[in-house]
Order: sequence, then structure tokens, then C-alpha cells
Amino acid sequence: MTETNRTRSHVGCWFTMLLLTVALVGSLAMNAGLLVGRALTGWKPVEEQAEDESPSFEETWSWGEGEVKAVRIPLQGALFRYVSDGGFFTARIDPIESILRQIRAAQNDEAVTAIILEVSSPGGDMTSSDEIYQAVRDFKQSVPGRRVVAHIQDLAASGAYYAILPADWIVAEPTAMMGSIGVIMQTLNWKTLSEKLGVTDTTIKSGLHKDLLNPFQEVSAEQRAFLQELVDEAYTRFFDAVVADRSIEAERLREVADGRVFGVEVARQYNLIDQVGYWSDVVAHLPAMCAEESVKIVRYEHKLSFSDWLASMRAPLHLPRWMKSDAPRVMYLWRP
Repeated sequence: MTETNRTRSHVGCWFTMLLLTVALVGSLAMNAGLLVGRALTGWKPVEEQAEDESPSFEETWSWGEGEVKAVRIPLQGALFRYVSDGGFFTARIDPIESILRQIRAAQNDEAVTAIILEVSSPGGDMTSSDEIYQAVRDFKQSVPGRRVVAHIQDLAASGAYYAILPADWIVAEPTAMMGSIGVIMQTLNWKTLSEKLGVTDTTIKSGLHKDLLNPFQEVSAEQRAFLQELVDEAYTRFFDAVVADRSIEAERLREVADGRVFGVEVARQYNLIDQVGYWSDVVAHLPAMCAEESVKIVRYEHKLSFSDWLASMRAPLHLPRWMKSDAPRVMYLWRP
């Protein structure tokens, strides 16, 4: 080995050791900081503070004034459960759990008389949509006289529309779309392609249908039949909820409950919304709905303590959502 190569080798070793030392010191510092942060912020074990049962948020004054409050809660984007990767100054948040926690926080606040659901969503999976639906109903029933307003900004399709059905008043902006009352289950099948490429599948299973929707196998007529039964059952749940919550005749609803989306005029014709309007209409109408002279509108912000910030930095990395392979699921989702 030449002198130059020895020098390069030694430099590389020292550089590697330096990086490892910096990483070790950084890790120790973050963990020490986490302990200090927990001490300074009064952190307690989860079982002592019941954060999920009684979640707390930073409250921001948004609009109006009054003794009672209404909380703005956004339903934005596809309604699926997942944990965002977080990063510096951001917490790791499941968007569905975030919505549910905000509704729960509003429900626990005696000064809150209404929630305003601000909707811009194509829907999502059936369970997430149904969880929001039930949480909205629970809020309404928690105290007599509590109200729910749904403000459709540009889209309330499928599961997003299902989730807001318990609302006392649904107002949609003139350019909004809604509907897509229906259910979808999709997956890819590459059996023919795999045969052309010479790729085979080996599956060891305990029952005939354990590998249902295996992309390397064709779906049999029997399998299609009981998958259709699942979809039909989910559709019936959706359909019946619209009939009950919007007081519409079942036969009349069937005219448009075929998965299509529609604009505000059709929606109003079938009593699927109450008014065409803007945020200003929501603000103007809210006090009368709540039987109050005035209402203070607030929104919730996620609190990010020093310990939360440190925890977000030390959280493990995850693949982006688009790189993950999700199993087929029953969805209340509009996919244009």
C-alpha cells in the first residue's frame, strides 16, 4: 500500500469515527432533552392523563364573539387512517384520529354549542367515514340544543358526504360537487401479464378463499358473488343513512344514488343539502341556529410541546404512503 493510500485510509477511518461520535452525542442530547422537556411541561404517563379521552388543543379565535363557542373542524382530503411521517416542528398525526379528537374536545367543552365541519374531500374508507359519522351524532346528542353545520367548500363525495349526514344544516358553495352515494372495491390483477413474463405465484393457504383477490389468480364467480354481497351490504348502510338523515323517500333517492356526483342544483332538488351559500352565510345563520345573540367561532391547533418536538425528531422513518401497498378494502370513495 502506498503512503498516499495509507493517508486516505486513515482519513476515512477518522471521518467515520467522527460521524459516529456526532451521532452518538446527538442521540444522547435528544434523549436528555426529551427527559428535561417532559419534566418542564409536566408530562405524565398516558394512563394518568387520559389524553385520548379528553384531548386538549390550543384554541385560536377565528370569527365573531360571544359567550358560547362554535368550533371549525376541517374534513380535508381523502379520509383514510395513516400516520404522517412528521418531521421538525410537526407531530406524527393520524388525520382521522385528529378529526375525532377535535370533535371529542368540542363535546367535552361545556361552552361549545356547535361544530362547523368544513368539507373538501372525495371520501375514503368505509370505517373512517363511519367513525366520523358516529362522532358527529355523539356530539349532537351529548347536550340538548347542540348543533352541527356542514360547509361544503368544493367537494363532499361518497364517505365525506356520509360523514356529515347528521348535520342540522348543510350549506354548499355554488361551485361545489357532492354525492357519489355508493361503494367501491378495487384491486389489480396481473395474471396474464405475469404469465407472459414467466412470473409464478406460490401461495400456501388454510382455506379455499384465504387468498381472495390474489392478483396472480382469476376471481371466480363464487368469489365475485360474496364480494358483491359485502359491497351491497355497505351500500345499504350508506343508502339507509341518507334516507333517514335527509328525510328523503327511498324510491326518489334511488334516482341519483348510483355513484354519480352532482352539483348544488341537483343536490337541493333531492334535499341532499339545505342551502347554496358561502362562509358568510354560515356565520350569519349560526347564532339563530344556536338560539344565541352571537357566537364566538374558534378553531383548534395541535399543541406541540418541547417534548413532542424532540419525539418527532427521534421517530423512525417510514416509506411515503404512495410506496405502500394497501390491501383491497370497501370504500366510500369517489375516484374520477
